[in-house]
Amino acid sequence: MVTQEVLAYIIGIVGTVSGIIFAVIAYKRNNKTDNESKGKENGMMMTEIGYIKSGVDDIKRKQERQEEHHIEVISRLTTVEESAKSAHHRIDGLEDKINTM
Repeated sequence: MVTQEVLAYIIGIVGTVSGIIFAVIAYKRNNKTDNESKGKENGMMMTEIGYIKSGVDDIKRKQERQEEHHIEVISRLTTVEESAKSAHHRIDGLEDKINTM
């Protein structure tokens, strides 16, 4: 009967120790898997942020070109307005000459 009790104690101790060992191994494996998963998520976020940044940079460049084009159009419009004003003065002068004849 004593040998059976000793055998039961030994089996209990071996079972407890093996349970602890398996729990530690599972914890380490799950921790490694979690770290890999977080690393992948962070990498994907950084990639997406990079895409967004490059998109914003493209929009800024297009806006700058649009502003330059707008300034060019305004300067050309000013020139056309001055030319039209000059033409109107010449036309008014010609009308005056025609009316006085």
